[in-house]
Amino acid sequence: MMRLDGKTAFVTGGAGGLGKAICMALAKSGARVAVGYNTAAKAEALVASLPGEGHLAVHAPVTDTPALASAAERLKAEFGGLDILVNCAGITRFVPHGDLDALDDALIDDILSVNVRGVIAVTRAMMPLLRAGKEGLVVNISSIAANTAMGSNIAYCASKAAVDNLTKSLGRALAPQVRVVSVAPGLVDTEFVQSLDVSWRNQQAERTPLKRLADPDEVAQAVIAAATTLTFMTGAVIPVDGGRPLG
Repeated sequence: MMRLDGKTAFVTGGAGGLGKAICMALAKSGARVAVGYNTAAKAEALVASLPGEGHLAVHAPVTDTPALASAAERLKAEFGGLDILVNCAGITRFVPHGDLDALDDALIDDILSVNVRGVIAVTRAMMPLLRAGKEGLVVNISSIAANTAMGSNIAYCASKAAVDNLTKSLGRALAPQVRVVSVAPGLVDTEFVQSLDVSWRNQQAERTPLKRLADPDEVAQAVIAAATTLTFMTGAVIPVDGGRPLG
């Protein structure tokens, strides 16, 4: 496995089920990792468990632009710069696609604010640090829902389609100093997913050609690949979905 020794990375939503796996993979590859959080306890516990040295937890609510500016200042002071940004923070709630009344305005606004505006706001705040280096990278965590339009609710699907479009727009706009890619998993076997109905989870696995869900580390390894081996890639979407769109 190619290494990220000497590199620095910032992961929003870093203490969540998928973010935790990404932070761990980055640290195992040699990077110093900043774990972005809304509430500190889980992020600080994760930092303490990461291999290597120099990791830190950073308060970075993605809908709070002044807080993101402060986070960028802290990363500059602690790390001296930034090589990799992973936009992993995201929210959703299960709402049947046909039940438009249950998809209330507050939920729509929250999903779009975190999943779409948050990606723009965090990238904007971190761009001076990323541009200061030679090979900046932004990885946006998307979903196959962006293309299949099958997901937890229709606003979530739309938000991930927007993320993939942002990846293309930013990939063009920020080149050549900064590359931008999306990693688009299918259903990932996180703690949250494990808490859902077993028969529903099994049904999703059965509909996937590889007959299982994605492991969080498999998604994390796509992030590592984008940073180490897929270096002539920008504005592209990397699927980690077990062939689910084929099912």
